[in-house]
Amino acid sequence: MRNYKIDVLRGVAILLVLLHHFNIPYKLQDTFLGIQVFGESLSQLIARNGNYGVTIFFVISGFLITQHTLKREQVLAKIKVKDFYIRRIARIIPCLILLVVLVTILGSLGLKPFLNQTPNDMEVSYGLTVLSAFTFWMNILIIKYGWVNYALGVLWSLSVEEVFYLAFPLLCVLLGRGKGFILLLLAIIYYAPYFRAVHFAEESGAYLYHYFSSFDGIAIGCLTALIAQKYQWNGKFKQLLIVFISLLMIGLYLYAPIKEVSTWGISIFALLSAVLIFCFAQNPQAETPLKISKGMVWIGQRSYEIYLFHLIVLGLLKVFYFPKEALPTEKLMLLPIFFMATFILSWAIEKYYSTPLNLIIRQRFIK
Repeated sequence: MRNYKIDVLRGVAILLVLLHHFNIPYKLQDTFLGIQVFGESLSQLIARNGNYGVTIFFVISGFLITQHTLKREQVLAKIKVKDFYIRRIARIIPCLILLVVLVTILGSLGLKPFLNQTPNDMEVSYGLTVLSAFTFWMNILIIKYGWVNYALGVLWSLSVEEVFYLAFPLLCVLLGRGKGFILLLLAIIYYAPYFRAVHFAEESGAYLYHYFSSFDGIAIGCLTALIAQKYQWNGKFKQLLIVFISLLMIGLYLYAPIKEVSTWGISIFALLSAVLIFCFAQNPQAETPLKISKGMVWIGQRSYEIYLFHLIVLGLLKVFYFPKEALPTEKLMLLPIFFMATFILSWAIEKYYSTPLNLIIRQRFIK
């Protein structure tokens, strides 16, 4: 059974990412959103830290993968390795293939957002970029050469998650019977802030894109699932805690650019996300009674497709509305167009492509 509250959290996360990416080319500070708040424009405050949305995704991913494994097998060490990999392949690879095909076609038409363009003018072949996409080291390519390909750059976070997915079942088999798995998670959570401190504010972005700068969010999610399996909390102060944690997350989000507080900010944001998820995991509900939440659930359930394909839409907008020439009124017009076009494209891909293929692959290869 899906947990609608976690889907709402996914919806919030993807909206933060979309707003962040739109504001990079089409800066909204010259619109009415440029009103000064605490000495900064409102548009910057709400859009600059969209990468925290990816942190939320990492925590949710670690939580759900661990929780689903525990529900199926009761003990991590009993995980069915082949079935796990098939489920991940069925969910991830069809959309990954489609994204690369679309970017290749659009790039072949000479559209700049879909061509390889390294910031430092170093030559990186498109073949190498595609290879990194399918072998899950796009993040390392970005650290070394910069955002090599605009529309494929989002695959940095998929590279982090895929390496986790490759390692997870093997670690479960080796360490899942005792405390070894928990100790490994704690070691990762401890090491990540140190890694980010070593690479603090580097132009390469290693403090954000590297495996070791991101794994703590996933590890915190895994640990949260293990805690939720053993401890149930139905206290009357749960709703109050949810409100308090949400306010802390908003405060941290607005406090400073993620680049300035990456050493500790990312870990704290991940921990706060985990507390929310732990609360949501108590007596989960499949459907929301509130109409306003249903839209967020719908967005959250398609967050993978939205994340992968939103830069296709934004790249096409950049072709027809050159960002540096866009007027403030045009930017405000383009913002809802970007959101709606992304939602429609993602809905079509999810309904007619990714979900059918997901089911076919699972039915064919999982007994």
